[in-house]
Amino acid sequence: MEAKRFDTLVLIEYKFYNINMDAVEKLRKLETYTQVEVESVPASPAAKTSCPVNPIKELPIQMAALPNGKRIPLLKTVLTAVCENNCTYCAFRKDRDFQRETFRPDELADAVIRLWRAKVIEGLFLSSGVAGGGVRTQDRLIDTAEILRNRRGFTGYLHLKIMPGAQYEQVLRCMQLADRVSVNLEAPNQNRLDLLAPDKQFLPQLLQPLKWVDEIRRNVVPTQVWKGRWPSSTTQFVVGAVGESDLELLETAAHLHRDTHLSRVYFSGFGPVRDTPLENQPPLDPWREHRLYQADFLLRDYGFDLEDLPFQKGGELPLDVDPKLAWARDHLSQAPVEINRAELQELMRVPGIGPKGALAIVAARRQERLRFLGDLKRLGIAADRAAPFVAFNGRRAAFQLRLF
Repeated sequence: MEAKRFDTLVLIEYKFYNINMDAVEKLRKLETYTQVEVESVPASPAAKTSCPVNPIKELPIQMAALPNGKRIPLLKTVLTAVCENNCTYCAFRKDRDFQRETFRPDELADAVIRLWRAKVIEGLFLSSGVAGGGVRTQDRLIDTAEILRNRRGFTGYLHLKIMPGAQYEQVLRCMQLADRVSVNLEAPNQNRLDLLAPDKQFLPQLLQPLKWVDEIRRNVVPTQVWKGRWPSSTTQFVVGAVGESDLELLETAAHLHRDTHLSRVYFSGFGPVRDTPLENQPPLDPWREHRLYQADFLLRDYGFDLEDLPFQKGGELPLDVDPKLAWARDHLSQAPVEINRAELQELMRVPGIGPKGALAIVAARRQERLRFLGDLKRLGIAADRAAPFVAFNGRRAAFQLRLF
């Protein structure tokens, strides 16, 4: 009786939003695929976070961070669960036996626009299984985006996936329609990709579209472009499934930041899926994912090089310490950074001081000399973290040694 009552309440809720129940059921069933897709950097495993309540029960709606930092409710879904690839980790792999669901572009656009107009969502993250080749699949993703933008008046946030093997003109059209585009590299190189996604080719199918995104941004005038500017771009790796090292992942990430100007590199911790070749592989320790994000930010925003990172034997980062703190202990404990004289890049190497904090210090010391940790606190800096590694006018800051 209780289950029947719940189903009745859910039906009433969906009818209130005037959403087709068949579309709702498809969205619910397709949620499994989107669980491996990442749109926001997760919090530290030690952080206590509360998940916002999903405004409609059991739909794949998540709070996601936009490129400008704003957080919005985002519908994450795919056009189809049908896939011709046999990725060894994926719930949608070709050889896995389960019932597949597929949306028509207009059908999905209708469900999205109703949720958006009801203010249940503010954006859409849209991917797909590969059905009929990457080019055909990309056409269907573009069709969906064009219906939303040009026929349904959708002005919300749109993240479009670029499929393996997509063509240049398709990449260009995606960039004209979306706020963000992405290509999942999945692995840091072809050798690891052969183990993870044996049907895919690293350079021609995955890396080349990312290069086109950067070339278009640099060389093509943004005409007929959504909001008049080119979208940001990201990629994603599956971590912990096929023995790749942190060094391998971060070498590729550093190359991507330098040569394709990605906004983000996402690291998706592996979790085993029943009835796949890797179903007996253990899930990734979430601290490894967290340390990869910390190291990637150091490479992207803080002026660190790969050689600065505290890799252990085998190319792994230590799980028990922030890589920036590990570097500071080795290099700054006996040679603290002079707050009133250090260059911007030197300041950013101090734990507790990020790019904004370093700029604030440089601006503040034009007005007066900084003398105490309290001066840093007033600038919004985590002064307690910085204390062991800084000096004021030749005198080290007073700080309490931590037991742990």
